Amino acid sequence: MKTGKVPENVLKRSVLRQMKTERKEVLSGAGIGKDCAIFSFCDANVISCMQEASVAVKASTGCQQSGFTVKYTMSQLLQKCANNLAASGAEPVAAMIALLLPEAAEETELKALMAEAVEKCEELSMDIVGGQTRITSDVSSTTAVVVGFGKSPAGSQTMSNMTGTAAPGQDIVVSKWIGLEGTAFLAERCSEMLRARYPAYLVEEAAGFHRYLSILPEAAAAVESGVCAMHDASEGGIFGALWELAEAAGVGLTVDLRKLPLRQETVEVCEYCNVNPYQLLSGGCLVMTTEDGPGLVDSLTARQIPAVLVGKVTDRNDRILLNGEEVRYMDRPATDELYRFVSESRI
Repeated sequence: MKTGKVPENVLKRSVLRQMKTERKEVLSGAGIGKDCAIFSFCDANVISCMQEASVAVKASTGCQQSGFTVKYTMSQLLQKCANNLAASGAEPVAAMIALLLPEAAEETELKALMAEAVEKCEELSMDIVGGQTRITSDVSSTTAVVVGFGKSPAGSQTMSNMTGTAAPGQDIVVSKWIGLEGTAFLAERCSEMLRARYPAYLVEEAAGFHRYLSILPEAAAAVESGVCAMHDASEGGIFGALWELAEAAGVGLTVDLRKLPLRQETVEVCEYCNVNPYQLLSGGCLVMTTEDGPGLVDSLTARQIPAVLVGKVTDRNDRILLNGEEVRYMDRPATDELYRFVSESRI
């Protein structure tokens, strides 16, 4: 199988069909487009999610002599967990971290990784409550697994904010811009070549897009504004996020391609690297559905969070993209463009 998410048909056939939810405490379990699980205990819902990735200390570029490799920092991985929780209407509370290090790893690397994790958790107001650290010959590079935990009052809007509750007639709103995370990665790793073609300020701005990756402010504002469903865009880009949102709810959608928000830096970097920005890692972008799209846009804009109304949820199964007079149908999510770029060893 290819690098990236397991294909949807494989996930359904070999994973999800074998899983059962039998305990009454489990309000929502695994499913397409569901990034968190929700448990109900007395007067509170406990929400959890998991993220894993090959990681490197913040100072590392992630480049190796054999070419390109995709590595996250602990900060980025923890932010992904917090984003998943926030998109479920939860307040991030704690994290557990498992680190698997190769035999060649030094203690300095372990210390640096944990220092970064502690710093990020302090920023997110999350406690690190446990985990595992293990040296093993079964991994060739350091791998981290982060389990995040969040909370919301029982009977709150958490369940109504889950991805699977999008309904026909609702507006689709997107926050900030698509392709932010992938743009930052490409701009950092291809900096020298990009600078030979574009002004230095453009490359530096693109590489700095990591500062936009938190969706916690817009998720909190959306909950206050009566959002119906939320899903943070990540692997597979905005196309993948829109598909998962519709698939989880069993609905269709119609989206105006020209309204999907793109930064000019993303356009330039993607053109140079020959990647599709609509299928590029899009952490920092939150997809929301609501009965009042213009109202939600106004609410987010008032908080200085860019947002745009891009389409509608429909009662058909079709997932349609409009581009002027052109009408096309969305395909199932493909491998993220960043992984494709890496696998083709363009650097």
